[in-house]
Amino acid sequence: MKLNIRPLEENDIQRLSDYWLGSTDEHLVSMGVDLGKRPTKEEFKIMLSHQLTLPDNKKQSYALIWEVDGKPIGHSNVNKIVFGEEAYMHLHIWDGQYRKSGYGSKLVELSLKPFFNTLNLKRIMCEPFALNLAPNKTLKRLGFIFEKTYKTIPGSINFEQDVNRWVMTKKRFLELY
Repeated sequence: MKLNIRPLEENDIQRLSDYWLGSTDEHLVSMGVDLGKRPTKEEFKIMLSHQLTLPDNKKQSYALIWEVDGKPIGHSNVNKIVFGEEAYMHLHIWDGQYRKSGYGSKLVELSLKPFFNTLNLKRIMCEPFALNLAPNKTLKRLGFIFEKTYKTIPGSINFEQDVNRWVMTKKRFLELY
């Protein structure tokens, strides 16, 4: 299997929209999504299309598509970007057949360098739902440092929940990879 990452393109927006609007309620809730807060397909398209037009130092969100043998299977994105400083990373494998396959860890690892370099970041944080075991295990395995567990509403489409904050600094990344 050949794993690849690449920046989000206009023709990927439909896949992302399908993931968010077509995933089972169970899957979305397991990630901490408040089902009533999901944007419409048109809102997704407008938001993502707009981000593609912005220079890197002005982006509010930056996404990478994850591929296995040339087939898009998921994405990672960062948001809450403070260019030159920090951003918050999110991890999503769209198709259940690719979850728990080991691909996620390698794809996250591949995604870190372009996130750090493209956005000139000093640190990347990831705050998965504390009860969502898969991303928490992945982040630990990749060398992210556990910082804390706390209650928050982590994003615009989430319910209040306990999240685990994991941090990877650029310095640590360069030491590990």
